[in-house]
Amino acid sequence: MNLFKRPVLLYISLVLLIAIPLFTLPINLFPGEVSYKSGMVEVVDDAPLSLAYFIGMGYEQSEMDVITDFRLKPQGFLLAFLIVLGIPGLIAYRIHLKRRSTEEV
Repeated sequence: MNLFKRPVLLYISLVLLIAIPLFTLPINLFPGEVSYKSGMVEVVDDAPLSLAYFIGMGYEQSEMDVITDFRLKPQGFLLAFLIVLGIPGLIAYRIHLKRRSTEEV
């Protein structure tokens, strides 16, 4: 089965190819916020985050002792969406259009 003849399978395989490293390796790429306690005050700092942090990978538990919460900013969500789902969609759609145009000739 040729993957390029099935754009849906191509899309799924590209999503997995991109998502697996982003969710398993600590690649701090996405804008986010980290909350931690400093004495009696809770401080929120901007920091690049990895998607691996959200599934419990990429950090040592001792690093998380002072951190109370971390989350992506709206820009981080948008960037994650575009990288994980948008780029594979554009590639699969482009290959689909190219295949369709060569079949019409």
